[in-house]
Amino acid sequence: MKFAPLALLLLATPAAAQDFQSTQMLDTIVAQFTGHAIGQEGGARAPVDARLKLASCSAPQLSWRTDQKDAVLVRCMAPEWRIFVPVIMPANAPKPVVATATPTPAVVRPVPIVKAEPVIRRGDAVTLEAGAAGFSITREGVAMNDAPPGGRVMIKVDENKAPIQAVAVEPGHARLPGSND
Repeated sequence: MKFAPLALLLLATPAAAQDFQSTQMLDTIVAQFTGHAIGQEGGARAPVDARLKLASCSAPQLSWRTDQKDAVLVRCMAPEWRIFVPVIMPANAPKPVVATATPTPAVVRPVPIVKAEPVIRRGDAVTLEAGAAGFSITREGVAMNDAPPGGRVMIKVDENKAPIQAVAVEPGHARLPGSND
Protein backbone atom coordinates (compact mmCIF):
# COMPACT_ATOMS: atom_id res chain seq x y z
CA MET A 1 0.00 0.00 0.00
CA LYS A 2 2.93 2.20 0.56
CA PHE A 3 3.75 2.12 -3.19
CA ALA A 4 0.20 2.72 -4.47
CA PRO A 5 0.56 6.52 -4.98
CA LEU A 6 3.82 5.98 -6.88
CA ALA A 7 2.19 3.37 -9.12
CA LEU A 8 -0.72 5.72 -9.80
CA LEU A 9 1.74 8.46 -10.74
CA LEU A 10 3.61 6.15 -13.13
CA LEU A 11 0.36 5.01 -14.75
CA ALA A 12 -0.88 8.59 -15.15
CA THR A 13 2.34 9.89 -16.74
CA PRO A 14 2.07 8.07 -20.11
CA ALA A 15 -1.50 9.33 -20.57
CA ALA A 16 -0.43 12.91 -19.86
CA ALA A 17 2.56 12.56 -22.17
CA GLN A 18 0.25 11.26 -24.93
CA ASP A 19 -2.07 14.32 -24.67
CA PHE A 20 -1.19 15.87 -28.05
CA GLN A 21 -3.19 18.02 -30.44
CA SER A 22 -4.97 15.98 -33.10
CA THR A 23 -3.53 16.80 -36.52
CA GLN A 24 -6.73 15.46 -38.11
CA MET A 25 -8.71 18.04 -36.16
CA LEU A 26 -6.27 20.75 -37.39
CA ASP A 27 -6.84 19.57 -40.98
CA THR A 28 -10.59 19.88 -40.45
CA ILE A 29 -10.50 23.42 -39.04
CA VAL A 30 -8.07 24.56 -41.74
CA ALA A 31 -10.44 23.21 -44.41
CA GLN A 32 -13.35 25.02 -42.73
CA PHE A 33 -11.30 28.23 -42.54
CA THR A 34 -10.22 28.18 -46.21
CA GLY A 35 -13.50 26.78 -47.52
CA HIS A 36 -11.61 24.17 -49.58
CA ALA A 37 -10.49 20.60 -48.95
CA ILE A 38 -6.87 19.48 -48.75
CA GLY A 39 -5.28 19.33 -52.19
CA GLN A 40 -7.86 21.60 -53.83
CA GLU A 41 -7.08 25.06 -55.19
CA GLY A 42 -7.50 27.42 -52.22
CA GLY A 43 -7.11 24.59 -49.71
CA ALA A 44 -4.15 23.20 -47.81
CA ARG A 45 -1.36 21.76 -49.98
CA ALA A 46 -1.11 18.68 -47.76
CA PRO A 47 -2.40 17.39 -44.43
CA VAL A 48 -0.71 18.64 -41.28
CA ASP A 49 2.22 16.32 -40.55
CA ALA A 50 0.94 13.62 -38.20
CA ARG A 51 4.39 13.34 -36.65
CA LEU A 52 3.94 16.77 -35.00
CA LYS A 53 3.57 16.48 -31.24
CA LEU A 54 1.87 19.75 -30.35
CA ALA A 55 0.46 20.26 -26.89
CA SER A 56 -3.32 19.88 -26.82
CA CYS A 57 -5.13 23.18 -27.41
CA SER A 58 -8.77 23.75 -26.49
CA ALA A 59 -9.23 26.76 -28.82
CA PRO A 60 -6.82 27.00 -31.78
CA GLN A 61 -6.93 30.38 -33.56
CA LEU A 62 -6.67 30.66 -37.34
CA SER A 63 -5.67 33.59 -39.56
CA TRP A 64 -4.06 34.17 -42.92
CA ARG A 65 -0.26 34.45 -42.82
CA THR A 66 -0.27 37.35 -45.33
CA ASP A 67 -2.74 39.33 -47.43
CA GLN A 68 -1.92 37.03 -50.37
CA LYS A 69 -3.54 34.15 -48.42
CA ASP A 70 -0.66 31.80 -49.20
CA ALA A 71 -0.71 30.03 -45.83
CA VAL A 72 -2.91 29.65 -42.77
CA LEU A 73 -1.45 30.49 -39.37
CA VAL A 74 -2.77 28.10 -36.72
CA ARG A 75 -1.80 29.07 -33.19
CA CYS A 76 -2.58 28.27 -29.62
CA MET A 77 -2.27 30.85 -26.87
CA ALA A 78 -1.96 28.40 -23.96
CA PRO A 79 0.13 26.31 -24.25
CA GLU A 80 1.84 28.56 -26.76
CA TRP A 81 2.62 27.13 -30.21
CA ARG A 82 1.99 28.00 -33.85
CA ILE A 83 2.25 26.32 -37.24
CA PHE A 84 1.86 27.48 -40.84
CA VAL A 85 -0.21 25.42 -43.28
CA PRO A 86 0.67 26.23 -46.94
CA VAL A 87 -2.27 26.81 -49.28
CA ILE A 88 -2.55 26.04 -53.00
CA MET A 89 -2.82 29.48 -54.58
CA PRO A 90 -5.56 29.91 -57.21
CA ALA A 91 -4.24 30.40 -60.74
CA ASN A 92 -5.92 33.80 -60.99
CA ALA A 93 -4.57 35.03 -57.64
CA PRO A 94 -2.53 38.23 -57.82
CA LYS A 95 1.19 37.64 -57.54
CA PRO A 96 2.79 38.95 -54.33
CA VAL A 97 4.47 42.31 -54.63
CA VAL A 98 7.92 42.37 -53.14
CA ALA A 99 8.51 45.60 -51.29
CA THR A 100 11.96 47.03 -51.54
CA ALA A 101 13.34 49.70 -49.31
CA THR A 102 14.85 52.61 -51.12
CA PRO A 103 17.47 54.27 -48.97
CA THR A 104 17.59 58.01 -49.05
CA PRO A 105 20.79 58.92 -50.83
CA ALA A 106 23.32 61.21 -49.25
CA VAL A 107 24.07 64.42 -51.04
CA VAL A 108 26.37 63.40 -53.83
CA ARG A 109 28.10 65.94 -55.95
CA PRO A 110 28.54 64.81 -59.49
CA VAL A 111 32.12 64.18 -60.41
CA PRO A 112 32.89 65.16 -63.95
CA ILE A 113 34.08 62.20 -65.93
CA VAL A 114 37.25 63.06 -67.69
CA LYS A 115 37.82 60.71 -70.55
CA ALA A 116 41.43 60.53 -71.62
CA GLU A 117 42.08 61.00 -75.32
CA PRO A 118 43.25 57.84 -77.05
CA VAL A 119 46.96 57.63 -77.81
CA ILE A 120 46.38 54.65 -80.07
CA ARG A 121 43.52 54.58 -82.55
CA ARG A 122 42.01 51.67 -84.45
CA GLY A 123 44.06 50.91 -87.57
CA ASP A 124 47.25 52.61 -86.25
CA ALA A 125 50.58 50.87 -86.77
CA VAL A 126 51.82 49.91 -83.30
CA THR A 127 55.13 48.63 -81.98
CA LEU A 128 54.37 45.95 -79.42
CA GLU A 129 57.07 45.47 -76.79
CA ALA A 130 57.67 42.67 -74.28
CA GLY A 131 60.68 42.23 -72.08
CA ALA A 132 62.32 41.63 -68.75
CA ALA A 133 65.54 42.73 -67.07
CA GLY A 134 68.32 42.59 -69.67
CA PHE A 135 66.30 42.03 -72.86
CA SER A 136 63.29 43.22 -74.85
CA ILE A 137 61.44 41.97 -77.92
CA THR A 138 59.41 44.12 -80.29
CA ARG A 139 56.90 43.23 -82.95
CA GLU A 140 54.91 45.35 -85.36
CA GLY A 141 51.13 45.11 -85.47
CA VAL A 142 47.89 46.97 -86.15
CA ALA A 143 45.58 48.34 -83.40
CA MET A 144 42.11 46.79 -83.41
CA ASN A 145 40.57 49.45 -81.11
CA ASP A 146 41.18 52.89 -79.57
CA ALA A 147 42.99 53.09 -76.21
CA PRO A 148 44.01 55.92 -73.84
CA PRO A 149 47.36 55.79 -72.01
CA GLY A 150 47.28 52.74 -69.68
CA GLY A 151 44.19 51.36 -71.45
CA ARG A 152 43.90 47.93 -73.02
CA VAL A 153 44.31 47.61 -76.78
CA MET A 154 44.09 44.56 -79.03
CA ILE A 155 46.99 44.29 -81.48
CA LYS A 156 46.84 42.07 -84.59
CA VAL A 157 50.41 40.85 -85.27
CA ASP A 158 49.63 37.88 -87.54
CA GLU A 159 46.71 37.46 -89.95
CA ASN A 160 46.39 33.76 -89.04
CA LYS A 161 46.31 34.26 -85.24
CA ALA A 162 44.06 36.00 -82.74
CA PRO A 163 44.95 39.56 -81.64
CA ILE A 164 47.16 40.08 -78.58
CA GLN A 165 46.02 42.23 -75.67
CA ALA A 166 48.47 44.96 -74.71
CA VAL A 167 48.63 48.18 -72.68
CA ALA A 168 48.79 51.47 -74.58
CA VAL A 169 51.87 53.50 -73.56
CA GLU A 170 52.13 56.36 -76.05
CA PRO A 171 51.18 56.99 -79.68
CA GLY A 172 52.29 53.99 -81.75
CA HIS A 173 53.73 52.11 -78.73
CA ALA A 174 52.16 49.37 -76.56
CA ARG A 175 53.57 46.92 -74.04
CA LEU A 176 52.48 43.40 -73.04
CA PRO A 177 50.96 43.31 -69.55
CA GLY A 178 53.52 42.21 -66.95
CA SER A 179 56.53 43.39 -68.94
CA ASN A 180 59.14 45.58 -67.21
CA ASP A 181 58.55 49.26 -67.60
